Amino acid sequence: MPATSRFALRRWFLLLALLLAAWPLASFAQSPAPRIGVVTMEPGEEFWERFGHDAIVVDDGRAPVSYNFGYFDMGEPGFVGNFVRGRMRYYLVALPLADDLASYQAEGRGVSVQWLDLTPAQARSLSSALATNARPENARYRYDYYTDNCSTRVRDAVDRALGGALHAQLVGSSRGNTWRSESVRLAWPAKWMAFGFHLGLAGAADRPLSRWDEAFIPMRLRESLRQARTAAGAPLVRAETVLLPHRLPLPPEEMPRWRVPALLAGLALALGLGWLGGRHPRALGAVALGFWTVAGLLGALMLFLWVGSEHFAAHGNENLLLLSPLCLALLPAGWRALRGRPLSPRSRWLLWVVAGMAAIAGFLKFLPFRPQENVEWVLLLLPVHLALARTLDPRRR
Repeated sequence: MPATSRFALRRWFLLLALLLAAWPLASFAQSPAPRIGVVTMEPGEEFWERFGHDAIVVDDGRAPVSYNFGYFDMGEPGFVGNFVRGRMRYYLVALPLADDLASYQAEGRGVSVQWLDLTPAQARSLSSALATNARPENARYRYDYYTDNCSTRVRDAVDRALGGALHAQLVGSSRGNTWRSESVRLAWPAKWMAFGFHLGLAGAADRPLSRWDEAFIPMRLRESLRQARTAAGAPLVRAETVLLPHRLPLPPEEMPRWRVPALLAGLALALGLGWLGGRHPRALGAVALGFWTVAGLLGALMLFLWVGSEHFAAHGNENLLLLSPLCLALLPAGWRALRGRPLSPRSRWLLWVVAGMAAIAGFLKFLPFRPQENVEWVLLLLPVHLALARTLDPRRR
């Protein structure tokens, strides 16, 4: 074969190879961009379901895929200890949307989806980023209830696809909600959980949140997405559809206030303790013994959350002045009162120290630079401490 013919043949083979290599890229460029939606699940009845949930759904024309950041493994070594110390590890899972919705349908929890008006490039970028994030080597992350949870991960992924436009729209406005108000509000159907949040959260939980920060709640993120705009000025949410109806009671819209009931209960308890000390002093000893046991254990737990855990929203809790671990040192005094014996000078001194600490907690409410919202606990517990100190110390009767 002549050299010129061999050269022409090689050129044609090279051209064919280039065409075959470019074919997948041309097909990808011509394929329609996936639809991107934010799926929001309403609160459930279990304590870990009270804050609701969300995920990102990617619909490329086949079975829609749900990218869910809310998975954890209770069987992993040290899970309980890490949970107590605030070192939780969650991970992202990609699964068919139908499978993700099955449990919510069985529980009666409502689910809605907001389809976002993203450009093809934004949709493809977000879909690719989620697929990469869902790989086993990338899926795990350090979980925090308020700053890095399943909802903030959804928020951040959408914001990155928008080039930071969502953050720019939400960070400058606030509705006055706080970590405390949102936590207590959502936990209110389970009173033990609501009061636990209220008692265990410190002043750090009372900072007013921007709409960006309050998106740690999936339902708040859904509300903000409804008001968000694209770069062209159009609504970010193109359509919103209910996938499953909600059949459970919803939490209140605002955090319930109970200052008046707390004041009345505190005064009633104080009067009751005074009456009991005059009529049945041994019974008063039994009540004091139980109160100091509970107060001391709760105080020890709050102290651990401060010095022994990474739950930063519980650090520096002023309720330690109302429920002090020093109450455990008063248990011998409770036993003496239960047996009808007078308190020792040391116990009387410690009794007034504990009451004085509670009084300091009340005084702090008058200072503008102490922002912790624990007035209800002061109104409830300060009268109890003062009544016990006055009634059990014979010098003050």
